[in-house]
Amino acid sequence: MQNSTARNSNYLYQISIIGLLFFIFGFVTWLNGTLIPFLKLACELDTLQALFVTFAFYISYFFLAIPSSQILKNTGFKNGMALGLLVMAVGCLIFIPAANMRAFPLFLTGLFVQGMGLALLQTASNPYISIIGPIESAAQRISIMGICNKVAGILSPLILSSIVLKNANAIEAQINEATDAAVKTGLLDQLAGRVVMPYIIMAIVLAALAMMIRRSSLPEIDTAAESSAEGAVSGLAAGRTSVWQFPHLVLGAVAIFVYVGAEVMAGDVIGIYGKSLGFSLDQTKYFTTFTLASMLLGYVLSIALIPKYVSQQNFLKYSAMLGIVLTLLTYVATGSTAVMCVALLGLANAVMWPAIFPLAINGLGKFTQIGSAILVMGIAGGALIPQLYGLLDKSLGHQLAFLICMLPCYLYILYYAALGYKPR
Repeated sequence: MQNSTARNSNYLYQISIIGLLFFIFGFVTWLNGTLIPFLKLACELDTLQALFVTFAFYISYFFLAIPSSQILKNTGFKNGMALGLLVMAVGCLIFIPAANMRAFPLFLTGLFVQGMGLALLQTASNPYISIIGPIESAAQRISIMGICNKVAGILSPLILSSIVLKNANAIEAQINEATDAAVKTGLLDQLAGRVVMPYIIMAIVLAALAMMIRRSSLPEIDTAAESSAEGAVSGLAAGRTSVWQFPHLVLGAVAIFVYVGAEVMAGDVIGIYGKSLGFSLDQTKYFTTFTLASMLLGYVLSIALIPKYVSQQNFLKYSAMLGIVLTLLTYVATGSTAVMCVALLGLANAVMWPAIFPLAINGLGKFTQIGSAILVMGIAGGALIPQLYGLLDKSLGHQLAFLICMLPCYLYILYYAALGYKPR
């Protein structure tokens, strides 16, 4: 009885630590929804240039995911997570000279470095939370992590926008009406300076959390040994010499790519989408929070329903269908109804990462760690699909561009949920 209690206590401790990390993921990641309109105004950018915020942040996952798996082999999970937090802190500090010089490329550098740290954290934490319990309930555990992530995501744009986009409409009007170049520059410099203090505070918090993780008693998990046992039972890994010999993993990486692209479109691009519909900057700065609130509802539903009432792959299937319906509605709707449909895509997106990730790494055996890194590389979809939207928006208009970018994503995820996830 004592051993059972100790094991349960240890399990809750591990879940709590990883939950804290997922909170950090969410807080930093969903700041982009505020940074896009902020930097568009402060650095005098057009829509396509402003969307390089998501490009710089998410493309780092593509380049850093596999190196992250190698780093984790050398450092172990705990030290690797601490290192990831420190790298993120450095990325936050880069915002100080970027704001002082109002240099957009330097802001992008800071975002890329933050993404580097997050790539390391994601590569460590996602297989950790998947393997820590039965694979059948992995989506439920990741959904719990998703709640931590999205609660932070709801808070972060509210907090940052209240600081950097306070009285945004009035400031935008002053900048547009300024005829003297020196006055205009002074207004822009003053606006850019608003971002300095929040990012200094974030850097301090991230460094403190790194020290806390480093000194914690978070246990190491041998993912190769754990997953080899799974692979031996299922027979999937037997006789395979390459991670690319698992079609359900490769198809899962594509599913992650299109899912993250769709999630970033619904969460970060919704502000630009709303502005194109005629909403003011003071209104659109809250739109990301609406998307994340609907995602939070989706996570709660998945925790209640998976796996007791519905399997994770069926939940994924229904979510993809909802995404298809809502995407079609955004095309035919206008005004606040169209914005509401985009925000409700958060509900459709909520279970996608929690369901796709464990389905894709199921039965990989000794290839689990590199397979996890390949899936994390798929996060680059958040870099490329918004860029495609920015290009199409110029020639086709915002609603048709949104439809062309989003509908294929949900159709592919529906295929993966119906057939692609099955191990061969």
